[in-house]
Amino acid sequence: MMRRIAVLDAPTNLGLRPPTVTSVPGCAKAPGALRDHALLARLRARDAGCLTPPRYDPGDWRPGDGVCHAPEIAAYSAALADRIGAIIDRGEFPLVLGGDCSVLLGSALAMHRLGEAVGGRIGLVFVDGHSDFRHPGNASYVGAAAGEDLALVTGRGQADLAGIEGRRPYFRDIDVVVLGIRAQDEYRLDLQAAGITTRPVPALRAEGAARTAQWAHEQLADCAGYWVHIDVDVLDPAVMPAVDAPDPGGIAFAELEILLAGLVDTPHCLGVELTVFDPDYDPDGSYAAEIVNTVVAGLAPVSAPTATPPRLLPPGPVAPAPRPGNARPAERAVLPAPVVTPAPAVAVEPLGPPPGEPADGDSTVPLAAGDGATSPGTAGPGLLRRAGAEEGDGPEPVGPGAGLLRRVSARDETPEPVGLPASAGPGLLRRVPVAEDGPTASTGDAPSRPGVDIA
Repeated sequence: MMRRIAVLDAPTNLGLRPPTVTSVPGCAKAPGALRDHALLARLRARDAGCLTPPRYDPGDWRPGDGVCHAPEIAAYSAALADRIGAIIDRGEFPLVLGGDCSVLLGSALAMHRLGEAVGGRIGLVFVDGHSDFRHPGNASYVGAAAGEDLALVTGRGQADLAGIEGRRPYFRDIDVVVLGIRAQDEYRLDLQAAGITTRPVPALRAEGAARTAQWAHEQLADCAGYWVHIDVDVLDPAVMPAVDAPDPGGIAFAELEILLAGLVDTPHCLGVELTVFDPDYDPDGSYAAEIVNTVVAGLAPVSAPTATPPRLLPPGPVAPAPRPGNARPAERAVLPAPVVTPAPAVAVEPLGPPPGEPADGDSTVPLAAGDGATSPGTAGPGLLRRAGAEEGDGPEPVGPGAGLLRRVSARDETPEPVGLPASAGPGLLRRVPVAEDGPTASTGDAPSRPGVDIA
């Protein structure tokens, strides 16, 4: 039985500091930018509408006044929790499109209500480039909820946000798993002292995204279910600079896709939220397209015909649902793989979306493990079909040279080179300009916008 995805827009920017004195954070535009790339159609999702946030207006807020917009965030969080709860009550899988990371407060409130209703605890998988753990116990002042969301949902900070409806904490420290923070995160020692389980980027890379997802399952085995928070600044700014606070040392789109697929490939996963993408730094929509491609592929296990309906487990130790390696449900046809001889410098093309889906976006399509194909280092995601292959041909690794793949646009058939930047760490993909005769030089360093989530 399939789990239908319901997409809910939560375009709040109340948790961020203004980028300049005359502007407001652009992440409120993210849901619309992602929808423009046929996100709902490609997910075959129900449109659950949009929860409009209060006006963004810091007014005369000053450091030391507490969290800016606190009354508005509290009211919005309660309304968002209502909407998420209604989606889950319908037996659907919520995908919440933020907005900034203060969206997590509404999701956390919904999960606490749900846990109380079923008599069990709900956990949190926090996938973020930053720990967002600033609170009065470790900082001289607080101010921007998007830089304090993890602290708030674990019960730290002012009561009007950390204890809405008298529910404090929304998540217990031992029921939180933090993935993707940078190795030198400012609050990493505070997380350790609190007993919050973490896996920074170096460890995530060393273990692999698929094994990290399975490890996260195991850490939350005592929970009745869990929620997944994804801040796109977990990605390296070499591939995703369109965020409010880009920080080098992140992961690649392919790693995020594998991680997301592993986290949602169990009925214990109750929903996902996506935050902090800022279309103001994506004028041509290319980064929005990359995000949509990643989300569609990563959520494939949710809506696959083999997926099981959501269920909440009783309290107590529960074994995580088994996952066959990095396998993906067969939402796209997977062909048997005969022996083939790779040829240099050939294009690859997507296998194509499932029937009835538009063929938009520039992406290569991963195949499931165990399909008879091989690739360096893994037999899972990342295998590509050679362009021009006959229908009976199978998947095979393709590349005109070390670390370089050509992929074909579904719109204009123009090859787009994707390279591996030496400076961005292993496995990162950097977008480079397309030239008619092949790869060109990198577009350069990502823009730096430090501190806009810290008041």
